[in-house]
Amino acid sequence: MKNKKAVVLLSGGLDSTTNMAIAKEMKFDIYALSFRYGQRNSPELEMAKNTALKFGAKEHKIIDINLASFGGSALTDNIDVPKNKGDQIDGSVIPVTYVPARNLVFLSLATAYAEVLGAWDIFIGVNALDYSGYPDCRPEFIAAFQKTANLATKAGLSQKNQIKIHTPLIHLKKSEIIKKGDALGVDYSKTLTCYDPTPEGLACGQCDSCVLRRNGFREAGIPDPTKYVR
Repeated sequence: MKNKKAVVLLSGGLDSTTNMAIAKEMKFDIYALSFRYGQRNSPELEMAKNTALKFGAKEHKIIDINLASFGGSALTDNIDVPKNKGDQIDGSVIPVTYVPARNLVFLSLATAYAEVLGAWDIFIGVNALDYSGYPDCRPEFIAAFQKTANLATKAGLSQKNQIKIHTPLIHLKKSEIIKKGDALGVDYSKTLTCYDPTPEGLACGQCDSCVLRRNGFREAGIPDPTKYVR
């Protein structure tokens, strides 16, 4: 029996790489989709290319969409990335690193790609438990988008196939994600999740994402292979 096709959103970060490893474990043929959207973390895309190759993606598309033309986020605009806040990250406040409607845009394009491929499964590595405060990482958003995707597509309208959005990490702590990926053979030295890396791809070690990553490895009891500036 042939493997089913899945579109897997891949940033090159810790979560999306683990997400891809899970899709691979579930015996899907992987069609990776990444975005060059004007983010500070462009070195992350080099990690994404390597990850797609490692996991044997049938195809890896990198799409250009310039969300920086809107701005409104520390990841795409001339806004300082918050640093040195310690371990206290307030998940009740939407941080300035939130990129307006990013996952809505990404999932919409993933749905279009999936429909062309005849793939009814989309994987995205969102997480609502360990942090974020990002509105587009919540289970409610994913459920609403899945319903919309099936209302808005030819495939969904025919009811022969229904698009399913997979979020295997959504209720996991960062340490649990790391343990899961480690068990699946993920090489986390080949991932980058920093909000403000150097041009050479070194993690700053001080932004919220770096703090969560460091804490996650420590709680998991797994050595952190990340190269930090400090």
